[in-house]
Amino acid sequence: MKKRILPLVCSALLMFTGCGADGYQKISQDKAKEMMDTQEVLVLDVREQSEYAGGHIPGAVLLPVGTIDEDTAAAVIPEKDTTVLVYCRSGSRSKRAAKALAGLGYTGIYEFGGIMSWPYDIVT
Repeated sequence: MKKRILPLVCSALLMFTGCGADGYQKISQDKAKEMMDTQEVLVLDVREQSEYAGGHIPGAVLLPVGTIDEDTAAAVIPEKDTTVLVYCRSGSRSKRAAKALAGLGYTGIYEFGGIMSWPYDIVT
């Protein structure tokens, strides 16, 4: 009986403390900003080039969601354990991108929605 319960308990703990079901964590924009200010992170904009040129979060790197594959991701994020904060315009593409990156084996993926509701600085 104990041998069956331990794996269930461990799985439940991982579910509540680790990544979400899709392999990444959803965080608030306030938490994303705090992480940007206090630790080394890669901020990843997954919109299109024209959207990025119109304004983006300072220091953000562009990798459009439609171009994400093993090679393009590795060119921008060489280490699979890099802490990556992913955003787009409204939050839809960032979820797809975060899931794709997690599927490629990246372990430090955090999705924080879209720039439309970003209350902090934006550069053009």
